[in-house]
Amino acid sequence: MKKVLSLVLSLAIIMTMFIGIIPTASAASGLYVSGTKLYDGNGKEIVLRGVNVPYAWYKRDSLTAINALGNLGANSVRVVCSNGVQWTKTTYNELSNIIQTCKNNNMICILEVHDTTGKDSTSDLNSAVNYWLEMKDLLNANKDYVILNIANEWMGSWNNGSTWRSAYVSAVKTIRNAGIKNVLLIDGPGYGQETSPLISNCQTVKAADTTGNIAFAIHMYSVAGKNSTTVKNNIDRMLAKGVCLIIGEFGDYQNGGDVDEATIMSYCNTKKVGWLAWSWNGNSG
Repeated sequence: MKKVLSLVLSLAIIMTMFIGIIPTASAASGLYVSGTKLYDGNGKEIVLRGVNVPYAWYKRDSLTAINALGNLGANSVRVVCSNGVQWTKTTYNELSNIIQTCKNNNMICILEVHDTTGKDSTSDLNSAVNYWLEMKDLLNANKDYVILNIANEWMGSWNNGSTWRSAYVSAVKTIRNAGIKNVLLIDGPGYGQETSPLISNCQTVKAADTTGNIAFAIHMYSVAGKNSTTVKNNIDRMLAKGVCLIIGEFGDYQNGGDVDEATIMSYCNTKKVGWLAWSWNGNSG
């Protein structure tokens, strides 16, 4: 019962914090990044408040979940997709339906390939890039609603920041040279939790994007979000680099380790940093 009450309270806090931050429909110029901020095509700042929805594992229920999030006042949803390497490939038509459902709810849609989770090979990252190249026309047609989160938690190992940096510099150039115009979102290494190499190398990766429309994500669990000091330091150090930061995932615990979700939400409010909770369903330890 205590766990249930805690969950109910957490959801109540989350949904209260959604109120009043719904974006207006963007102009044809699409979403863009300037400094540490994300804007719609009308120049209105957007602070993302949403939840992850694992479409690749729960296709039957996910569009219903996205509609429910819209009804609760979320302005964004991060959607688990697959390029077919580990799970059934999310097709062009499926992506189109996901995007349209988000648009119907006036929500920003963050699309990510989840098959790369914890992988260290650049071939896995490149496979995700190639998937997005297939979807180029659909992505560009919806650049006012879609953020492209290239690969979920690629680079699972730690102390390998140079490989993470060079691989993403190449990936960003490939995506832009192919003509994809959406805002790009890049997860940090170490399953999204190793912040030191992210902080050290984010500006180099950003410089690879000639449009400047790039943001970075920390996933805050029992390492990157373990306590108030860690949460605030990670956010402050990234913002000091002059880049746009989003907390792409966070929970209340991980593998028995506590996460300071209260500070994540409150400090993101203070700093106007976007966050997306993990997740609507499909959770475990």
